[in-house]
Amino acid sequence: MIRKLFKKLFQGPKQESKEIYIIAQLNDKIMPISRGEVYEDPLDEFLKSNSYGEVTGGGTQLMEDNDIAYCDLEIRLFNHPTKHIIDEIINKLEYLGAPKGSKMIVEYTGEQIPFGKLEGLGLYLDGINLSDEVYKNSDSEALAEEIRRLANIKSDVVRYWNGNTETGLYFYGDSFEGIKNSISDFLSTTPDCEGCRIVQVA
Repeated sequence: MIRKLFKKLFQGPKQESKEIYIIAQLNDKIMPISRGEVYEDPLDEFLKSNSYGEVTGGGTQLMEDNDIAYCDLEIRLFNHPTKHIIDEIINKLEYLGAPKGSKMIVEYTGEQIPFGKLEGLGLYLDGINLSDEVYKNSDSEALAEEIRRLANIKSDVVRYWNGNTETGLYFYGDSFEGIKNSISDFLSTTPDCEGCRIVQVA
């Protein structure tokens, strides 16, 4: 399937300009500033050092409740996107932590190439039904740090969302089930996590 996609992609119409734009849509609930540090800056350095192109922008797509749906990076290539170049960019983004469900979009052909390796867990904390004492002593950042430690998650970036009735914390690692199992005892004994729900987000 991937081979057919690439075959169609690289047989596309010739462009008068050598500048081709591709979009890396990342299935990552990451805040804009952290997106720049985790993805944009290192990818831009990689592209320029290899004379492939440059990152020209980035954005965040929100859902109706203002939770992050995904983020994207706009990439300007200096030359026609060969399979090797696309593979190299995808490999770099996966090395940086791109989750499953991400895709590369080649604008002038409309081709979409799926990529991503990490799986994601969303932990949604009850924001209205717990005791005042729990909310008074709550520390979401410390909670996230402990979960990262228990699940052996390398990234120290705090991914979160504050809704009207819930607070979401997001974690990415090799296995959704692995993260879930490693924190189950902790969640069952931590007051902040009473009534929480878990969702696979990647």
